[in-house]
Amino acid sequence: MYALVEIKGKQYKALEGAHLTVDKIDIEDGEVLEFDSVLMISDGDKTSVGTPYVKGAKVTALVNEQIKGKKLTILKFKRRKGYRKKQGHRQNYSVLTVQNIKAK
Repeated sequence: MYALVEIKGKQYKALEGAHLTVDKIDIEDGEVLEFDSVLMISDGDKTSVGTPYVKGAKVTALVNEQIKGKKLTILKFKRRKGYRKKQGHRQNYSVLTVQNIKAK
C-alpha cells in the first residue's frame, strides 16, 4: 500500500516504513506528524484518487532527524571585466519515517 502525499507544496510517494527526505519542518526530532493532504491511495487492487484530496485519508510520519544537503557552488562570471563571484548553499532537510497510511 502506498500514498501520494503533498508536504510543503511538493508531492512524495509514501510507503509504510519508508524514509522521506523533505524540506525542513520546524519540529523536534521524535515527534509524530499527520498529513491529511493525500492525493492518491493505492493498495494493489483498489486505487482512490482525490479531487484534490482523498477524504478521510491520513499519513502518519515520525520525524527522525534534521540534516543538511550537499553543498552547491554558485559561480557568477563576466569575461574581460574582472567580475567573479563565488557563493555556496546547503539546503536544510527533515528525514521522516512513514509509520501508517489510513484510508477512509
